[in-house]
Amino acid sequence: MKRHQTTILDIAKELNISKSTVSRALTNHPNINPETKKKVLELAEKMDYQRNMLAISLITNKSYTIGVIVPEFISSYFPKVIVSAQIEASKAGYNIIISQSNESYETEVKNAKVMLANQVDGVLVSITKETRNYDHLKIFQRKGIPIVFFNRICEEMIVPKVIVDDYEGAFKLVEHLLQTGKKRIAHLAGPDSLSISKGRLNGYLDALKKHHIEIDEELIIPYDLSLRKVKIYVKHLLGLENPPDAIFAVNDPTAIEVVQTIKKIGLRIPEDIAIAGYSDDYASSLMEPKLTTVAQPVDEIGKIATQMLIDQINREVADWKATTKMLKTKLIIRSSTVKETTSNPE
Repeated sequence: MKRHQTTILDIAKELNISKSTVSRALTNHPNINPETKKKVLELAEKMDYQRNMLAISLITNKSYTIGVIVPEFISSYFPKVIVSAQIEASKAGYNIIISQSNESYETEVKNAKVMLANQVDGVLVSITKETRNYDHLKIFQRKGIPIVFFNRICEEMIVPKVIVDDYEGAFKLVEHLLQTGKKRIAHLAGPDSLSISKGRLNGYLDALKKHHIEIDEELIIPYDLSLRKVKIYVKHLLGLENPPDAIFAVNDPTAIEVVQTIKKIGLRIPEDIAIAGYSDDYASSLMEPKLTTVAQPVDEIGKIATQMLIDQINREVADWKATTKMLKTKLIIRSSTVKETTSNPE
């Protein structure tokens, strides 16, 4: 039997009204009788009516779809941002297509092509640790499709961006470690290709300089965010002639791996060595000891990035604005850096 998909005409015939009246009811048009609108919506639900987005896109030249490209789902950061973005997009009548690149540049390029093939009206992007060429993202600009970066941004593309003050967050965190009496603070830094890595490293360095702590290059280890390598780096740091008394990791997944390694070695946290992360991952407040970290306003990041993107979608290309929105972070002090937490109760 041939499957029949309910159309506006079916609803119109059933209620003995015009197709245009049904269309106005389904699109929440202001010039529609509330009682008629109620009848149309109830019947549409009963008849399992689905809007023909292909037909709508042909008429409006819009797909009402936003693409989201993120580098990973290991941490809770990106899922949280996406949830917030989805809520904001839905308010404006947009659907979301989500893809994650698994920290692979090649996969990111493929994901960008998928977004183009699906004719998204705009795209939210956070790049991978491998991304150094941005041709696959510049295509969106050439085609008049707006793009907004968040968290991990492309600095050479003049487009809207939503970031946090990574420098200030790292500065405050390292200053906290110094105030607890730590002097030899190591830093597991992220790839220098990422702006977030640079901001956090510079915050770390300037906090040491402010407190007249000599910079020891042996204590700074850039790494590619591959968690399997964390154990090697921790053992290397602890094997130094003058080992660190604290480790500041570029993100929480790294810091959590550091904690697990330290505990297996048998050192006490924070008495023998303090550990701190960045991003306030969901697991950071559940582990033992609870992880001191820097919280980012993830809900606000997703909301603002989506609002900026929809604003671009609704503008002519000549009126696009390359605004950068920088948000504040918050230091969360927990028991991985102080024995008793009183200033930030959980």
